[in-house]
Amino acid sequence: MTSGTNVANETGGLRADTVGPVDVAVVAFDGNRFNGEIVPALRELQQDGTVRILDLTFVRKSGDGSVDVVEIADAEVAEEFGQFADSRFDLLSDEDLQGVAEGLAPESSAVVIVWENTWAARLGAAVRDSRGEMLLFERIPRDVVVEAIGALDAD
Repeated sequence: MTSGTNVANETGGLRADTVGPVDVAVVAFDGNRFNGEIVPALRELQQDGTVRILDLTFVRKSGDGSVDVVEIADAEVAEEFGQFADSRFDLLSDEDLQGVAEGLAPESSAVVIVWENTWAARLGAAVRDSRGEMLLFERIPRDVVVEAIGALDAD
């Protein structure tokens, strides 16, 4: 690495000075009913350049509370999910995944996805180039947006 500019040498051109905002999402499935229907949506978002998936891990909690963690490099998911992210770029720590597992109900699972919002990288570069500083970047919760839309419909 050179002066912190490159996040990793072999991450498909990912560079700290050009990376967009990075988010993490945990999607839970009660009854361990992950059926893979989110796979085409994730693939489409990555292929059209909206996001770049940086890390993806599955967490399963059995009825007795034991936990299995399956990462994209593991054989059971590598073929289906390996094309999404570079398995060497590991943003999720064991502590992060343990925290996810603790929040799961018995007999449930979750997929933990870390993605770069590539759509925002150009705006970020423009802000930096203009010597601007992002003072606030916050996601408005879905229920607040739904409520606001409902209020518009009520008018």
